[in-house]
Amino acid sequence: MDKKPRCVKNDFIPRVIPPVLLLLLGVLLLNFLLYLYLVNVNVSSGHPHVEPSLCLLGHFRLGTVENCSPWLSCDAISKEVRKLKCVGEGAVKKVFLSEWKENKVALSELTTSELKEDFLHGLQMLKSLQSKHVVRLLGYCEKQFTILTEYHPLGSLKRVNETLALPKYKSLNTWQRRFMLAIDYVNVLRYLHNSPLGTLVMCDSNDLEKVLSQYLLTSDFHIVVNDLDALPLVDKSSGRLVKCGHRELQGDFVAPEQRWPYGEEVPFEDSLMPPYDEKTDIWKVPDVSNFLLGHIEGSDIVRFHLFEVHAACKKNDSAERPSAQMVLDTYKKVLTLLLREASMPGTREML
Repeated sequence: MDKKPRCVKNDFIPRVIPPVLLLLLGVLLLNFLLYLYLVNVNVSSGHPHVEPSLCLLGHFRLGTVENCSPWLSCDAISKEVRKLKCVGEGAVKKVFLSEWKENKVALSELTTSELKEDFLHGLQMLKSLQSKHVVRLLGYCEKQFTILTEYHPLGSLKRVNETLALPKYKSLNTWQRRFMLAIDYVNVLRYLHNSPLGTLVMCDSNDLEKVLSQYLLTSDFHIVVNDLDALPLVDKSSGRLVKCGHRELQGDFVAPEQRWPYGEEVPFEDSLMPPYDEKTDIWKVPDVSNFLLGHIEGSDIVRFHLFEVHAACKKNDSAERPSAQMVLDTYKKVLTLLLREASMPGTREML
C-alpha cells in the first residue's frame, strides 16, 4: 500500500525576508535611535529643561551623595573647605582647587576690591541661572567675596585639543563628539538668550581665547558656562541695549556693530558708541564651532553642511542673523543627517 505523502506545516517553512524590507526596518530602527539620542540634546524654546539630578534652587548634590545640601554659608566654607592650590587667575577672580568632604571643588576669590561689583554680579548670575548649562554653585560668602563651585578637572575649552590628544581620550576625538560640543556651546547661548532673567549677552568675548575661557569641559564631555561676570541684559521692548565695556573693540572676531562706526578720523568716545543686542554672540558662533570641530576626519563634511547657517551668522546686519534657537535647530538637523549617513552609507543606492 502506497504511503501517503507527509504534510509539512507551513509554520515550519523558513521565510526569507527580502533585503529591501530588512533595509527599511533598519532605517526605521536607526531613526528611532536617533530620536532617542536627540531627546537628550534637544531643548525647546521657552524655559530650559531641568535635569532630574539637579536640586531645588539654593541646594546642590555633589558626587555620589544622594541627598541635596543647602548652599554652603560663610561659616561652612571657612570651616569645611580646604584650599589645595591655585589653578587659575583672571582679572576678577583667583581660583583654587579645594576640598570639601573628600570632594574636589573650586573656590574663587576676588582679586581686587576695584572689581567687586563685577564679582557680585557674577555671583548673582550664578545663583539665578542654575541649570545644566551653568557650572554648579555649591556656596558663597558675599562679605568675604568667595564663591564655591563644582570642580571640573578637564578645565576650560581652551584645552579641548590637548585633552582629546591624550591617549585616554583618543577614542573620543571624532567629528561626532566634537560636533556635540559645538551643539552644547550653541545650547548655552540659547539658554542665556532665553534665560529666566531675560536676554543676556556674553560680553566677555572679544577674542576666541577669551570666549573659550568662559566655558568648562565636564568629565562626561559636555560644556557648562563658568564665568558670568559680564552678562548684561537686553530688553528690546523697552529699548534697552548693551555695550560690552567702555573701550574701543577691534578685530574681525567682534561683531561689526561692536566696532567704532565713525572711522579713524573721529577719535573713539564711549558716549558716541551705539549700543547693540545679543546678536553679537551669534556673529562669533562660526569661529567657536570651527575651533571645536578641529581638523580631523569628517570635520570638513560637517563644516560643509553648516556653511549656510554660518554665513547667515556673519551677516553685517545683526537683524538678519538667526537666533541661537535657529542655529541650534540647524545643528541638530545636520547631526541627524550625518549620523544617518554614517550608519548606513549605502542607503540611497540600495533604495
